[in-house]
Amino acid sequence: MQEITERVLGLIEASGLSRRAFGQRIGLDDSKLSKSVSGARRFSSLDLARIAELCDVTVDWLVTGEEPALAVAARTTTGEARTALEAARRYATMRGDLASLGYPQPWQPLPAGPPGASSASYAEQGRLLAGEALARVTEAGRSVAEPDLPALAEEVFGVDVAVITLDEGFDGLAVASADARLIVLATSQVPWRQRYTLAHELGHLLFGDDQEVHLDKDVFDRAQARDPGEARANSFAAAFLMPEATLRSAVGTVGLTEAAFAALACDLRVSPSALAIRLSGLRLIDSGTCDRFKAITGAKAAAIDSRGDEYARWLTQATTIRPPGLLVRDAYAAYESGAATLRPYANLLGVNVDDLRRALESDDGINDIP
Repeated sequence: MQEITERVLGLIEASGLSRRAFGQRIGLDDSKLSKSVSGARRFSSLDLARIAELCDVTVDWLVTGEEPALAVAARTTTGEARTALEAARRYATMRGDLASLGYPQPWQPLPAGPPGASSASYAEQGRLLAGEALARVTEAGRSVAEPDLPALAEEVFGVDVAVITLDEGFDGLAVASADARLIVLATSQVPWRQRYTLAHELGHLLFGDDQEVHLDKDVFDRAQARDPGEARANSFAAAFLMPEATLRSAVGTVGLTEAAFAALACDLRVSPSALAIRLSGLRLIDSGTCDRFKAITGAKAAAIDSRGDEYARWLTQATTIRPPGLLVRDAYAAYESGAATLRPYANLLGVNVDDLRRALESDDGINDIP
């Protein structure tokens, strides 16, 4: 407690606020704050959460004095990764604070892996784990072909997924810490790229790669793909988004026409190029057919299958900012129970906290409607 008190006193001094003003900001009157900083009263978990929120630190730091590696990376990194890391730090900090208030993330990892996975090649490990992940999706009564893949990942695997505007050329990142499993994706005008990045980052998390943070500037960078962990995540993504059983059923005994191929790409919501390569790898089409199908763009596939409107909606979704769904849910639950203030929830929604409070506390004139 003495160390916590010392850190709080340091934050009060650094804030430039009087003790009274600082106490008002965190909801403590003069008497309670005085007793807390003197050691006569313990700071509650809600007190610590409010202090952390006000001073832009983590509850973990207040309690232990140790700053997570992600926070250090976000503060010190410059260039294209900075925006992604700052967002990840903000979300992970909020997730950790909610966990301390009794709202842990419902992360649902897969078992250690199928028999023989440890001795398999990296590519085969990716395919094997994708099989386990697809089984989990099926058990939940869901399908990877659903249009809202972020929501599926959250509900089936318990990972938080955010979509934000990142620096050009940066696809996303994955964060794994004691309290958080998080994927941050870039908004994109290439919908299938965003979807592939999500599956790629999910693979990293399920494999436990690069604890704390894994950055992916370009998931399709050939130099990066030579790294075993990246090759495994790519193999997972391909097998997860384009299940072998689905592809074999679609090809059947008569093969694929261009129209059938375009329909399959639209059904699975993947790029025609990635689908052609996957089919070729499974030896379901020859190299000549693969080259011909690879030349088809996503927009052309949608046009061939008369699904231009659907493709436009998918594009709109991929360019839309999305806060982490589970984090939003838990932040509101913590506010509703009185364990947290409304500010974290408002920050996630990107709205003014006072405006949101007024909206929640009134019917906004609805009772005046005749």
